[in-house]
Amino acid sequence: MIRTSRMAAAAAGLALVASTLAACGNSSGGDAGGEVTIMVGGIDKVIYLPAMLTQQLGYFKDEGLDVKLMTEPSGASAETELVANKVNGVVGFYDHTVTLQAQGKCVESVVQLAKVPGEVEMVSTKASGLSGPADFQGKKLGVTSAGSSTDYLTQYLATKAGVETKDYTTVAVGAGSTFLAGLQQGSIDAGMTTDPTVETVLNQGAGKILLDMRTEEGTTQALGGLYPAASLYMNCDYVEKNPQTVQKIANAFVKTLGWIGGHSAADIAAKMPAGYAGGDMATYTKSIDGSKGIFTADGVMPDGGPQTVLDVLGTFSPVVKPKKDSLDLSKTYTTTFVDAAK
Repeated sequence: MIRTSRMAAAAAGLALVASTLAACGNSSGGDAGGEVTIMVGGIDKVIYLPAMLTQQLGYFKDEGLDVKLMTEPSGASAETELVANKVNGVVGFYDHTVTLQAQGKCVESVVQLAKVPGEVEMVSTKASGLSGPADFQGKKLGVTSAGSSTDYLTQYLATKAGVETKDYTTVAVGAGSTFLAGLQQGSIDAGMTTDPTVETVLNQGAGKILLDMRTEEGTTQALGGLYPAASLYMNCDYVEKNPQTVQKIANAFVKTLGWIGGHSAADIAAKMPAGYAGGDMATYTKSIDGSKGIFTADGVMPDGGPQTVLDVLGTFSPVVKPKKDSLDLSKTYTTTFVDAAK
């Protein structure tokens, strides 16, 4: 699965990494100074915590990198920015690499940050008769945005339970306060979200947990296996032409993953920007504690994970399903850089 020959061939490319957002699409050179731009699919979400934590710990700077972190609430929109060469990388769900390959594009995970989604299906306390995906029929279900990983997972859970997508209404409610408002105001009966929104909803009494994919057990029960989620993914041509830069980024992220494993949720929360706690450090710390176990220890793709993702997407996705048997999962990720970082 490790394409070391391709990466070795790429090692000769040396030039300047673009230093402005408009120039990020210039992949003709690489591996010298400059700014690296990474779009995060919701920078304050706990599932993507390693991005800002790496910045806060100074690990990018230690590698001689000038990393500019940007945020886009939707993973689907972040993916669009990458494909348009407006950013160098995305911290988002690995499943986008599979969908993009089915669309004829080569994007790969270079650091696998999480082995499970960290997503939770929450049900409004005002909703009745909703005890599982089989009850999705006729309901209004919240997702981050159309085409997001929350949308993918919701469609799979419904399909697996025998409910067609036309039988329920998908509502884009984002995360945080907009998700909470959706439950409180009745614009959604249930929805999929992550920490810290999960803890906020529970504290407000606006919803309860229906399915919890913050644990390996819960993920396996819901999806049939580990579902590698949060990752750093990049266009394959950028990776080929900038192996030294990508290696430095991987070094920084792997160091952060090790730091997470050796520190408490309170330690982690204290390192994050103060505004991420939303004025409630206790809830924020609890949300980190609830999701801390989703992260990999070393950035390596979990065994069997890519196949689970393909099985899930191949069940319902009109893009992936007809091409399921022809997709090459080995081209959707590489462990070359994280192996070298270890």
